[in-house]
Amino acid sequence: MKATGFISLWTLVSLPCGPLANPAEREDVVKHAIKLHRGKGVVIAQRKQWVLESCRKLSGLLRQKNVVLNKLKNAIRAVEKDAGLSDEEKLFQVHTFEIFQKELNESENSVFQAIHGLQRALQGDYKDVVNMKESSRQRLEALREAAIKEEMEYVELLAAEKHQVEALKNMQHQNKSLSMLDEILEDVRKAADRLEEEIEEHAFDDNKSVRGVNFEAVLRLEEDEANSKRNASKREVEDDLGLSMLIDSQNNQYILTKPRDSTIPRADHHFIKDIVTIGMLSLPCGWLCTTIGLPTMFGYIICGVLLGPSGVNSIKSIVQVETLGEFGVFFTLFLVGLEFSPERLRKVWKISLQGPCYMTVLMIAFGLLWGHLLQIRPTQSVFISTCLSLSSTPLVSRFLAGSVRGDKEGDIDYSSVLLGMLVMQDVQLGLFIAVMPTLIQAGVSTYSSIFKEILRILILIGQILFSLAAAFLLCLVIKTYLIGPYYRKLHTESKGNKEILILGITAFTFLMLTITELLDVSMELGCFLAGALISSQGHMVTEEIMCCIEPIRDFLAIIFFASIGLHVFPTFVIYELTVLLFLTLSVVIMKFVLAVLVLSLILPKTSQYIKWIVSAGLAQVSEFSFVLGSRARRAGIISREVYLLILSVTTLSLLLAPALWRAAITKCVLRPERRSST
Repeated sequence: MKATGFISLWTLVSLPCGPLANPAEREDVVKHAIKLHRGKGVVIAQRKQWVLESCRKLSGLLRQKNVVLNKLKNAIRAVEKDAGLSDEEKLFQVHTFEIFQKELNESENSVFQAIHGLQRALQGDYKDVVNMKESSRQRLEALREAAIKEEMEYVELLAAEKHQVEALKNMQHQNKSLSMLDEILEDVRKAADRLEEEIEEHAFDDNKSVRGVNFEAVLRLEEDEANSKRNASKREVEDDLGLSMLIDSQNNQYILTKPRDSTIPRADHHFIKDIVTIGMLSLPCGWLCTTIGLPTMFGYIICGVLLGPSGVNSIKSIVQVETLGEFGVFFTLFLVGLEFSPERLRKVWKISLQGPCYMTVLMIAFGLLWGHLLQIRPTQSVFISTCLSLSSTPLVSRFLAGSVRGDKEGDIDYSSVLLGMLVMQDVQLGLFIAVMPTLIQAGVSTYSSIFKEILRILILIGQILFSLAAAFLLCLVIKTYLIGPYYRKLHTESKGNKEILILGITAFTFLMLTITELLDVSMELGCFLAGALISSQGHMVTEEIMCCIEPIRDFLAIIFFASIGLHVFPTFVIYELTVLLFLTLSVVIMKFVLAVLVLSLILPKTSQYIKWIVSAGLAQVSEFSFVLGSRARRAGIISREVYLLILSVTTLSLLLAPALWRAAITKCVLRPERRSST
């Protein structure tokens, strides 16, 4: 109050003094202001009287609260001693009294918490932003806890009300005779109540005190479908089913994953609409890319761009779509493992093994050099170089399917060399995914000693090598003793019914996926190993399984590439088009030159002419860089800007790949054929 009076006094003194140049006039104004301020004594006295009356009321309420609590305790004792009540009725009445006790105690605590908050605010410094932030955080936590307690009390009151209604129904049923149908329905109702109690998980109560759990304020977003009564009734049903969307203060959106009542089937209609929309729009986009000579996967990416945040923004369940798209990656690597046939690649296995390894080492060396010049962290340089060293297996497979083979008798087929190198790059992809945890831990290192840092990295590498050795040893055991009998059993049981074969192969793939995940390697490597193990059973087995799994892979791959399009932003490409074109051309030229250099060293002299077409097939960036980039960004290895650059460079390099491939085919295959024919 003194502070308020001082401020008002200073305001009255300072405001009129500006235009008054005469000191006598200023003195009169000051005297007048002092009189006005003294005249406020009546108001101050009234405020003091109000404070005293409020304190008396609060004191009276607290005394009355203690009296009521004593009465409640006596009432609880009386209920517990009442022999005329059943145990269930006693528990219900005692629980009702305890809810009222809790309400009284919480109301009292809220009053004193408000007083404590006012005291803390008065002691704070209004110029200290950090202090005000901490005070705001404490008030927010208090409000969240109060909201949680009130929510729990409301739920308890609803349960008590339900119990009271059921008790009235039981009394009415006891006073009248029930038909046989009513008795059956009553027994079913009781059984249903017991079922709900058995299957209900108290996830909220069990997890609210777990360390790391925070209370958050969220918004519940209802569907904007109030145009018709039908939609309104539909929204009411969805409200009862708990299918509304929640939005937190960080603009993250959540949907229901597991309902409280598991007896009612539910479906996420947002996710269903998203998949249906992607499926319908992917068809014209794929047709358009096929018409202009581009691979269909670009159409699927365009579909994701049109439906995602950069387009109409109609995809609501982005995380669910991406999760389903991950299965497209799993089945793609499984089919790559099926193509990993030792018989097919035996002729070029040295080239297939040496070429990708040399190219990756050279790319990492150039990356570290440029990273040192540009002052980029070594971890980030290694990751970017490895991402850019990979090439697209699905894209080149489409190129090989529609190209003319120009190999001579006794020479090496360029398609075998190219496919072998791509398969080895896919193996490197799985190994690199396995090494990513090491990069993550190396990027957040807090060790000051160089010796300790080197020792820690060596230990991590040793753990990775041990996990890989265990995985390959397990594969050797499965290949020797299990995979043959397992497939023969599947083949016998699946005659006339392909469901058993598809289910058996899928289950085996998921088993290998789970094993490699438990070994801390990667799920993708497990899928590749599953395909490689099955391919060891022969060409006929591979063809049969590929015919069954390819349609599944194709559909899931559509979802995967569409999910990639959700994170492609054309506006970013337009804003940075010059930089992105320079980076893309630099990467394409560098990969082409390195491939030509490496192949010149490892190819036989009679097959040197295929180095140009093989290099053209490798001169682009694999679409799996999207997967690696997203994981690296979540792990903090790369920044948001670097992630967007990787996405954009990968997309542009894939767009340039068909033109480069056609040019190489024309120069290295078609022209020599024309000359030989003439």
